[in-house]
Amino acid sequence: MAKEISMHDNGKIKILIALAAVYLSWGSTYLAIRIALIELPPFFMMGIRFFLVGIGLYMYLRIRGSAAPTRKQWLNATAIGGFLFLGGSAGVAYAQQWVASGLAALVIGTTPLWTVLFACFWGHRPARLEWVGLMLGFAGILLLNSDGDLRAHPAGAAALLLAAASWAFGSAWSLRLSFPPGMMAGATQMICGGAVVLLVGFGMGERIATVPTWHSLGAVLYLAVFGSLVGFTAFLYLLKRVRPSLATSYAYVNPIIAVALGVWLAGEKLTNTEISAMVVIVVGVVLMAIGQRHN
Repeated sequence: MAKEISMHDNGKIKILIALAAVYLSWGSTYLAIRIALIELPPFFMMGIRFFLVGIGLYMYLRIRGSAAPTRKQWLNATAIGGFLFLGGSAGVAYAQQWVASGLAALVIGTTPLWTVLFACFWGHRPARLEWVGLMLGFAGILLLNSDGDLRAHPAGAAALLLAAASWAFGSAWSLRLSFPPGMMAGATQMICGGAVVLLVGFGMGERIATVPTWHSLGAVLYLAVFGSLVGFTAFLYLLKRVRPSLATSYAYVNPIIAVALGVWLAGEKLTNTEISAMVVIVVGVVLMAIGQRHN
């Protein structure tokens, strides 16, 4: 009995650690992306980050005895990696060429709203409170697009909305596909997704004009270690062990962290309209999460 209680407590501690890793690592990556973009193009910067981390993790796992993924698992990793890392993460970096890091995090914070909508494809019917949260969340998006950086840069706004929707669809679809067990799933998705992002960057003519300084290289290293290795593997751990509403709870924590870091370290400012939109979106996402818990 004591052993069972100890194992149960240990599982809770691991979940709390994973949540903290996702909150802190992903909440701070928006500022790191902003710093890296000063000297590096968005698709190359994001693609090389995921590809190299994925290769390193894959080699480590193979040396430790993990089985090689099957051909079908590699194909699944390419599909999901495209949604998560090309449409999702690279879309955020593309948008942050014009949009402040805090605002970018706020729009990406609507990902759970899209997740609930896409879940309808697989037979999930949203509860009444979830619908209320969805309407509030999307009302916040409309309010956010009526002022500030998003209104001034429609391409950035569109890229962020597409990024949130792409990450949500990829996350929901990944639960229904076959992947290698454990961290190998993350390694294959980062390898394939990173390769796709790099190909798109080369196709768009991205080039590095000058040798990057340590500021940009340090930002990319931070993104690779904390954003990719720590954050993504912790997210995959949560997806398999807790309800989706808890796994995606970073959506209403990360924007607050990102906005605070942007204001504190980068001198970013929010208008009253943008602050109001942030409150509306966060309240909408919280209500939707509560609705999922009681559904």
